[in-house]
Amino acid sequence: MTATHTRQADSTKQEVASGLTVVGGVLLMIVGVLDICRGIMAIAEDDIFVTTPDYVFEFDLTGWGWIHVALGALAVLISLGLVRAATWARIAGVAIAALVIIANFLSLPYYPIWSVVMIAMSAFIIWALCVVRRDESFDTHRRSPGDR
Repeated sequence: MTATHTRQADSTKQEVASGLTVVGGVLLMIVGVLDICRGIMAIAEDDIFVTTPDYVFEFDLTGWGWIHVALGALAVLISLGLVRAATWARIAGVAIAALVIIANFLSLPYYPIWSVVMIAMSAFIIWALCVVRRDESFDTHRRSPGDR
């Protein structure tokens, strides 16, 4: 009876781990697509954004646009790896979400509410990808059919 509970607990942990990784991957894809859209808006039409005089990290909005397009494209590519449960994608997902947080923090005066939303989403992505321990990851190919 104890062995059954242990297998069920392992199975539950495995399902939670796979679920959090997929949620992180889907959210990273959403963040990537939204970041690409934000970058295109900054490149195409600068008058959508607020201009703040004497801002420490003042760049040309077209430059910020290209930064957001590049980060968004990387986020979308990495999210595809997360949906496939690749270990490299979890590490890269945390890194790209951190870069998205930094980029949105630095461009906070240009589009404040949107930046705060993107920072919050990226922080949740980092949490979702980091909370799963390696021994709880869902590498089902390592387990034998009798263990399920």
